[in-house]
Amino acid sequence: MTDTELKHLIKMINQISENLARGENKELDAARTADHLKRFWAPLMREKIVGYAASDKDKLSPVSRNAIALLQGQSE
Repeated sequence: MTDTELKHLIKMINQISENLARGENKELDAARTADHLKRFWAPLMREKIVGYAASDKDKLSPVSRNAIALLQGQSE
């Protein structure tokens, strides 16, 4: 995956987490985001964003980081 593609994934997950957030509960917002990624992102996309989060989380929103942590706890 190119650097440009990774930047696009980062932008996408942050947008998704912002759009799905209702603000009432950050854990629930992260769960909604993780569910969206599980349902609509290809396994390779999820793998790449999880790999990025393992090495560098600076560009991820807090909800996105929590969603990725939830994804890591789920099986395919």
